[in-house]
Amino acid sequence: MGQKITIEPVTRVEGHGKVTIHLDNDGNIEQTRLHIVEFRGFERFVKGRPYWEMPVLVQRLCGICPVSHHLAAAKAMDAIVGAGDGDDLTPTGEKMRRLMHYGQILQSHTLHFFHLASPDLLFGIDSDPLKRNIIGIADANRDLAVQAVMMRKYGQEVIQATAGKKIHGTGAVPGGINKHLSEEERDFLLDGDEYVNINRMLEWSLDAIEFFKDYHNKNKEIIDGFIEFPSSFLSLVRKDGALDLYHGVLRAVDSQGKKILHDVDYQEYYKYIDEEVRSWSYMKFPYLKEIGKKTGWYTVGPLARMNTVDFIDTPLAQKEFETFRAYNNGKPSLRPMHFHWARLIEILHSVEKIRMLLNDPDLMEGELIKKGKKQDEGVGLVEAPRGTLFHHYKIDENDQIIMANLIVSTTNNNQPMNEAVNQVATKLMTGKKEITEGMMNAVEVAIRAYDPCLSCATHALGQMPLEISLYNTGNKLIDRKTK
Repeated sequence: MGQKITIEPVTRVEGHGKVTIHLDNDGNIEQTRLHIVEFRGFERFVKGRPYWEMPVLVQRLCGICPVSHHLAAAKAMDAIVGAGDGDDLTPTGEKMRRLMHYGQILQSHTLHFFHLASPDLLFGIDSDPLKRNIIGIADANRDLAVQAVMMRKYGQEVIQATAGKKIHGTGAVPGGINKHLSEEERDFLLDGDEYVNINRMLEWSLDAIEFFKDYHNKNKEIIDGFIEFPSSFLSLVRKDGALDLYHGVLRAVDSQGKKILHDVDYQEYYKYIDEEVRSWSYMKFPYLKEIGKKTGWYTVGPLARMNTVDFIDTPLAQKEFETFRAYNNGKPSLRPMHFHWARLIEILHSVEKIRMLLNDPDLMEGELIKKGKKQDEGVGLVEAPRGTLFHHYKIDENDQIIMANLIVSTTNNNQPMNEAVNQVATKLMTGKKEITEGMMNAVEVAIRAYDPCLSCATHALGQMPLEISLYNTGNKLIDRKTK
């Protein structure tokens, strides 16, 4: 008989979501959907607020990636106050923001890989869920757990030094930054103690990549064979094609690596990208206008960035990037589990950039803010840890916000995540009559590869149970499992 499987809520992601999987009478997958069932409303309630509040106000969207919203909004405000676009700020303003951003990338990627993803890799998708968490990691490999905690701590220290606070800081202001890096802050980040120092971060970043490559070599069925499907990919790239997580032009490539969006000015993103609304989710579905709703969707994030850029401008990360591209024969990787590999390369790149910036005298002296002729509209983009983040605002003659459009990274990945859920369900649940915990976790593993960011529920480990219910065509409950 036909069946309906419901996963509600999905755990270890930020916010509330559920998955529904419909099977026909022969046990074949008929339909799968990832439903986002919460409504935040930031685009509406920022209206009427003065524009200079945006960099602080909108970062309340999230407790994990507030820096990304802080910087994207600040970049939009730069345009409004006439300070230019991205790299037109004073040297101090731009470099302090970049340092803040690389600290954010480091702490967020470290949190995701070590705390959320690695338990599935180390213990197995079918392992005991009571063990499959950071506590289990600490019991099995104390040194790895210490590394995870201290790398994230270092990223948070960078954020505090540049933004004033580790969470919801105030460092970026319209037109620049509100502080210099002090000599004490610089020295602490360069060589603070046994764990908080830039050389240890570099060592651990390289170790993490070697750890993953060794695991990959021994477990190709999990990393390469889990799921794979064609997708287009979108990200910012620097004008010369290099990886740039803070500023650049918009580029998209198809599943074969052919450019389908040719390095366009992101201030005009709305000419190329639109969003579709579907009745079963509060989250929109972006797509490239030229290609259309059906096939114009794309993937963003670390994997997308590895697939769109031409090179990385830091030597150690470039070497790892070359290995990554060679493994995929110079073509885009279409395997979502390669997101983890890409994240580790970006951690290394961020550490290299942090080391470079900490030795730059512009951070400790120079003009902080630049202004020019005010405008009534501005767009700000950054590559957040989870992907391309859009902030677009318009103001009126009273300096109040009259329009806000925010396309967050996870929104861009909405359709790819739905595709991933469908792949796993088709592979593991077709013809099955009993739900196993491993099947439930496999669905989560597919979603978790994208590190979705819906609100702040990621920290609620163990407090939001996953429940799957199996019904027949008469809507009679056959089986229910909770973890």
